[in-house]
Amino acid sequence: MSASSGPRRACVRALAKINLHLRVLGKRADGYHELRTVFQTISLADVIDICFTPGRETAIELVDDPGIPDNLVLRAARVAMEAMGAAGRVEIRLVKRIPMGAGLGGGSSDAAAVLMSLPVLAGRRVAAQELRRMAAALGSDVPFFLLGGAAAGIGRGTELFPLPDGPAPAALIAALPVHVDTARAYAALSPRLTSESQQNKIFSFQSHTWALRAGGEAANDFEEVVFEQYPALATVKRALMGAGASAAMMTGSGSAVFGLFSTREEASRALRQLRKPKGFFTEKQVFRVSLVSRGRYRSLWGRALAEHAAPGIWPPQSRY
Repeated sequence: MSASSGPRRACVRALAKINLHLRVLGKRADGYHELRTVFQTISLADVIDICFTPGRETAIELVDDPGIPDNLVLRAARVAMEAMGAAGRVEIRLVKRIPMGAGLGGGSSDAAAVLMSLPVLAGRRVAAQELRRMAAALGSDVPFFLLGGAAAGIGRGTELFPLPDGPAPAALIAALPVHVDTARAYAALSPRLTSESQQNKIFSFQSHTWALRAGGEAANDFEEVVFEQYPALATVKRALMGAGASAAMMTGSGSAVFGLFSTREEASRALRQLRKPKGFFTEKQVFRVSLVSRGRYRSLWGRALAEHAAPGIWPPQSRY
């Protein structure tokens, strides 16, 4: 198909993530911390409407700007346009549905969505390796959203190893209006990290990833320090377990806490139990989601970009 001089538009869903396992080993020479984690995409999503119009000069606009400081969406658009050597007008409308500052990766997912969508609309092909490089430069969680499903992440979390798709249990996400300072959480955690604990965590991470689909025991190292700073989050975890979750854990450095359930019926029953007036949460603080497999993740992207992308290629590539 030949390129058109008119605007090209797509509406995509930028899915959130949870960390099914998260161990912090210690600080690296580059200032980041060495991590061992298991990422998992979930159905909760921001909505991004992106329009590209070819032109001689580049202009990038976030329509109805939600007022997010240093918005990763704009940074991703600038990085993508520069890498492609493309010029034109980029208009982006972002509808935020993923709670911010909750460890659900909303900003990172938004950035990855722009990195995958913009080259398709602009008619430029970008190699997967280049996309991963741009993603890692934008943030440690961004590369995961170029993959989706379940994946083991090591290093800063940018070294990713796909894990097999398995059963997709239902989950509840509980997000209180608490913003956890990630830098403060790392600072509180660092003195507790020892070489002995590093070895134990490496072995526990390996055991967990091998037994992931068999219900391997999970842990999040941030819970200890964050629950000390915000005791209400420990209460949230206990509430989810009390409502019948097979496992409950904080995601990332918080503040969202998720609970896993074997069936949608169990999750729906727990949701009714937990919501006020009789329960612990308001309607906007707890909601049901599903775990999204890699196959389903790519199918969602395939449908969203079907008009502009060549079929059956990942990451999406332009048909123009």
